[in-house]
Amino acid sequence: MSEIEIKTGEEGGKAEDYEEMDKEKEEVQHHKGLSKKSREKAREEKVKKVEEMTKQELLKEVKDTEKKSQENYDLYMRTYAEMENIKRRGIKERQELSKYANESLIKEILPVIDNLQKAISHAQNNKNLSGLVEGIELTLDGLMATLEKAGLKEVEAEGRPFDPNFHEAISKQIDDKIAPGHVMTELQKGYVLNGRLIRPSMVVISEGNGNRKEDTA
Repeated sequence: MSEIEIKTGEEGGKAEDYEEMDKEKEEVQHHKGLSKKSREKAREEKVKKVEEMTKQELLKEVKDTEKKSQENYDLYMRTYAEMENIKRRGIKERQELSKYANESLIKEILPVIDNLQKAISHAQNNKNLSGLVEGIELTLDGLMATLEKAGLKEVEAEGRPFDPNFHEAISKQIDDKIAPGHVMTELQKGYVLNGRLIRPSMVVISEGNGNRKEDTA
């Protein structure tokens, strides 16, 4: 077979493919047309059926339709009422959760309160201030241990470089022992809860010995 004959055969194959595609398109359109005709025929039969109904049959059809409509409405109302109940339960559960969210923490702090009350009572009876101080120190240690379990940590400040992210400067003072820009005094402790700052440390910053070298030209 020559080269010319081969090319002709290939072109003929392509033409056959296009013909098959056209036939498939025609079949799809034909089915669509049949489907549309079927729907139209069904509507016409329904209309014809209604026109051929007697008065009693029409009344029965209306009653059946009303009954079905009422059933659908009752189902809607029950579903709506159930959704409202779920919404109210959700609101109540959130309120309860918010109200008693700190219950476990408070239960752990109650022994600390008991120890404070015992220390005060013991000091009043014995007039022993050293015992009272020791009791309060032990109680404070217990309280801090409980709060540390909940994620509370103290902000380190005294003797460290001033950090505006964790420290709040109240004033500056000259100090020969503390390097400039470092915290020399902590007036109030700062705290971090689970990595988030909830109160910065109130601090006094050192200015060094106060001697400043003048720039020379």
